[in-house]
Amino acid sequence: MTPRSRKPRVVRMSVELPLWRALTGYRVLTLCYALTIFAVNYHEYAHPLAGAVYMGVLTGWMALTWNRTSAPERCTKRFLTADLTVALAGILVTAAVDTPARIDGGAATLPSIWTGGAVLGLAIKGGWRWAAVGSTLVAVANLAERGSPARDTVHNVLLVWVSSIAIGYIVEVARASERTLARALRIEAATRERERLARDIHDGVLQVLAMVQRRGAALGGEAAELGRMAGEQEIALRTLVAGGLLPPQRSAGEPGGDAEPAGSAQDAPRIPAGPIDVGALLAPHAGADVSFAGPGTPVLLEAAAAAELAAAVGAALDNVRKHAGDGARAWILLEDEPDAVIVSVRDDGPGIPEGRLADAEREGRMGVALSIRGRLRDLGGSAELVSVPGQGTEVELKVPRGNGREQR
Repeated sequence: MTPRSRKPRVVRMSVELPLWRALTGYRVLTLCYALTIFAVNYHEYAHPLAGAVYMGVLTGWMALTWNRTSAPERCTKRFLTADLTVALAGILVTAAVDTPARIDGGAATLPSIWTGGAVLGLAIKGGWRWAAVGSTLVAVANLAERGSPARDTVHNVLLVWVSSIAIGYIVEVARASERTLARALRIEAATRERERLARDIHDGVLQVLAMVQRRGAALGGEAAELGRMAGEQEIALRTLVAGGLLPPQRSAGEPGGDAEPAGSAQDAPRIPAGPIDVGALLAPHAGADVSFAGPGTPVLLEAAAAAELAAAVGAALDNVRKHAGDGARAWILLEDEPDAVIVSVRDDGPGIPEGRLADAEREGRMGVALSIRGRLRDLGGSAELVSVPGQGTEVELKVPRGNGREQR
């Protein structure tokens, strides 16, 4: 039996995390401020011992819950309700332990600005609606403690009410933006996967169907019917590829499904780790009609990038064989630059008429768009195609190096 694999740790990134950390610091600092204000004015209270009891309860509550606001999963609705209750109790207790003269003079309540942390917690957790409820309860408690709506009291109440609702609204907008970004990243990942599968289809299935169609038409008889069916399937598959849609894959045992064929993705050779020589991958293309030239020393590139670059070169040579005509020659030139690997594929065919590539993409013939440009785009590189009617075509493929020149 294989040892149980360790479950990977999932790190959840969120735009809220800095707000939660800031709220934790706010609660600790404002508690220190409230304790300092109480200590300085201790002898001015009508019942200082009763006030000290509340400040002790507040300190104990903070000691037990100081880290509850450091992460959203720990800051539950029940905790926020209890936190707000402690703040409201402190405001109302102030009316009993402080003197009327200090209350009328605008002296701070026992929890002072620590109360704002309870309201901000509601704003971050539940948005502007929770913030509105919490700040309204604080406003009512402050008015009850003062006994009359004095100007300073109304000013402070409005400040807490507006600021908490504004922060709650900002948090809601940030959450919506985060969801939109996550959805866009998922769509981008799905699009890249569809393009990768489409390249594989173009490099294999579509070319086989096209060959069967041509050979069937040439042989005639039953082979012609087979070629016609292959042609229909090629058109349907090209339509799916061009529209960014792929038919669902059926596994063995499902209706219409077959066993995994030889040479499938499961049987494909694994790409080795580390840099490999690009020249060794391109040299086998050389033959009677294809010439290869490159540096005398190995041109090293990360294995995955080298494999994609070699596949793009193969796609370019396939286009030469299909479109340049019989007798056309091709030349592959490999260049090793300090910051990039460049491969040029040139032929002496008739060239590509202006606008033909755009027409091919609309018709679902995605050789250049997917098998060549798509591969290079995924590698962070580029594919430049220059074609002059009557003078041939040249494709320049450029792949940047990851972190400087790859080492052996």
